[in-house]
Amino acid sequence: MTNTASGWAAIVSPRYLGATITLCLGVALLAFNGFLVSTALPTAVDELGGVALLSWATTVFLVFAIMGGAGAALLKARLGARRALIAAALVFLLGSLLASIAGSMPELLVGRALQGLGEGVVAAICYALIPELFPSALVPKVFGAESVVWALAAFGGPVLSGALTETLSWRAAFAVNLPIGVIFIGLVLWIVPSGLREKSSGRLPIIRLLLIGAAIMAVSLGGLLSSPVLTALCLLLAGTTLFAVIARDRTASVPLFPSHAFRFGNVVGAGLWVILLMPLAQAGVAVFLVYALQNIFGFAPTLAGVIGAVMAVVWSGTAILVANVPETTRPALIRLGPILLTAGLVTIAIAFAANLLPLVIVGQILIGAAYGTSWAYTSQTIMEAALPGERDRASALLPTIQSAGYGIGAAIAGLVANTAGIAAAGTGQQLAAALVVTFAASALLSLPAIAAARAMTIKS
Repeated sequence: MTNTASGWAAIVSPRYLGATITLCLGVALLAFNGFLVSTALPTAVDELGGVALLSWATTVFLVFAIMGGAGAALLKARLGARRALIAAALVFLLGSLLASIAGSMPELLVGRALQGLGEGVVAAICYALIPELFPSALVPKVFGAESVVWALAAFGGPVLSGALTETLSWRAAFAVNLPIGVIFIGLVLWIVPSGLREKSSGRLPIIRLLLIGAAIMAVSLGGLLSSPVLTALCLLLAGTTLFAVIARDRTASVPLFPSHAFRFGNVVGAGLWVILLMPLAQAGVAVFLVYALQNIFGFAPTLAGVIGAVMAVVWSGTAILVANVPETTRPALIRLGPILLTAGLVTIAIAFAANLLPLVIVGQILIGAAYGTSWAYTSQTIMEAALPGERDRASALLPTIQSAGYGIGAAIAGLVANTAGIAAAGTGQQLAAALVVTFAASALLSLPAIAAARAMTIKS
């Protein structure tokens, strides 16, 4: 393959442009929806009441997105990629419509659940389609393009949501998904092949999917509790349940996961640990950084949000820079990612201990570079190392495991922060002390990812 055929121009050439737009739009539905809704929800609560249910609007979306993503490969196999994507997109559109016309918070939560379920399937299948629609040389470029989508969502999502909420209504932030979803369905009909459907007498593993949902719900509930003991119990329950589901899945006739999922001595198994552990460790910064910038450094919400989004911008820029490296260099980049993540988290902990804003930005740059250098190649390596017949399961799990990592990490960060006294912090200095402990704990949680990245590349 020539350099031209494998360069950036290739993914926007007539041959691949439609596929690039389709998969990026599928990811954009998830990315923009998260940032849009986070800005519009407070206004929705003011109108609908039910402030106690505010956090659940995010929780139910996450839970159902993970359940949908876990079952996406089976849906793709049984319905074909095109039918599965269209069905999931219709569920997402129904949820967006219900949320936009909701007359109460419970109705809004139903809409959010349907949004999560549909988008969980869409994002997972879009990942599974990357190695089907693009040659191996172009896969890193596609991941680079998708990282740009996330960066645009981080910046543009809150701005667009705020503008829609202020000039029209918070309902417009949900309704804007409707035309985008319709465009996505049109692209799917045009670009995505129907694919072969597999005949199977086995039923969908509903119980395992429900147990996964229950475990993530327990994690999310733990993150909302003020009692460290109850939070720890929720995390223990969730971990035990997920472990049992993975163990049962290995002997099931209709598995959800690839056969070597989470086995450290296998490329796919160790790789999935990287995909889980990096977001898990970084979640503490994602949850508390903008809050800390406002309450310790005194920044306005917009400026704090811009600094918080530095990570996403660096992620995108770094992913583009390394997308053309030789194949022999890729294992080193995979191993470098978690190391940079640890360095970034340590830097941010030091920054708050010393009250040095420039170090906060340096830490964000290191974290963004961690994902930019390693994420695409980690994902591609997992896809290509999957056993014959298991690539869809491995690929579709990537966004699902990533979301689960953020959810679990957010709950752990909340537990550590509460134990460190964040709720009782009455001054900026006390708040900083609690966050230093939280970010230091996050750095410790990133260390196993370094070992996992080494394990998945040791034979590369």
